[in-house]
Amino acid sequence: MNPGAGAAAPLLDIRGLKTHFATEDGMVRAVDGVDIAIRRGETVGIVGESGCGKTVTAMSVLKLIAMPPGRIVEGEILWQGRNLVPLSSAEMNRVRSKEIAIVFQEPMTSLNPVYTVGEQIAEVLRLHEKLNRREAIDRSIEMLRLVQIPNPEKRVHNYPHQFSGGMRQRVMIAMALSCRPQLLIADEPTTALDVTIQAQILELLADMKERFGMAIMLITHAMGVVAETCERVVVMYAGRVVEEASVDDLFGNPRHPYTQGLIRSIPRIDTAAVNKPRLEAIGGTVPNLLRPPPGCRFAARCRFAVDRCSEAMPELREIEPGHKVACIRAEDIA
Repeated sequence: MNPGAGAAAPLLDIRGLKTHFATEDGMVRAVDGVDIAIRRGETVGIVGESGCGKTVTAMSVLKLIAMPPGRIVEGEILWQGRNLVPLSSAEMNRVRSKEIAIVFQEPMTSLNPVYTVGEQIAEVLRLHEKLNRREAIDRSIEMLRLVQIPNPEKRVHNYPHQFSGGMRQRVMIAMALSCRPQLLIADEPTTALDVTIQAQILELLADMKERFGMAIMLITHAMGVVAETCERVVVMYAGRVVEEASVDDLFGNPRHPYTQGLIRSIPRIDTAAVNKPRLEAIGGTVPNLLRPPPGCRFAARCRFAVDRCSEAMPELREIEPGHKVACIRAEDIA
């Protein structure tokens, strides 16, 4: 990240985002007041357990959630200063892929099985770059070569079922980057891939970031992936941000009890052979987002909780330069 990036205006600035879903039982507050800023050229990891709101936040940025039942009920999504929330579907189509692209969570089902991979990449190029069919296929071949798919001139005419899971994910990355977006949202890009292929995909993303100078929002529940690839980390729990810091600060001095629990659950090679420590689990259950409890949503599972924790929702506050925590006892548990 550039030294002066901290003072620059964010490329993406999410402010007070609330995305709720109507169900037969009531309104699910999937994202309930989220603030996230991403600057040019940086990689920001969004972490937390399944159901914490990571993917809904990302889908809200591109307005890809089903409306209804979903709805952005409050907040702003500022893209280079422009609020995306009130934009129409046609206006959003000019932003999707061209300016902000996304790699979806499941490579096995994200591609259309009845079209060749070349046709699917070319469709994006013809829509946004106004290329003719031949030009779009030629650019598709170029993109497949860029993401290291062998023999791209032949493979561009293959169908998704003719590719392995790792190769399909490379195709998804090629499609996402075909229009040179300024921000790539990578939603669990290594899901369902074996460890070796995961490492290759992460290395590919890092290479593409440097090549195109883009920013990355990396959504994952794997803290090890975050430690390797990100510069800054946002930790989410039950629809809210509970901690935000640089990678070094977060792993070196986590200040929210939930973050501490996540880090203690990571297997460590350096101590496993000698101490054989037992991995720690976070007790209790995630709160029901139909009827979230008053106060801190982690209080019922927190070993540091006091009576005040259940009285009012803690604000996300800066306790050190660049380190924000939503915990009233952050200074006591350092």
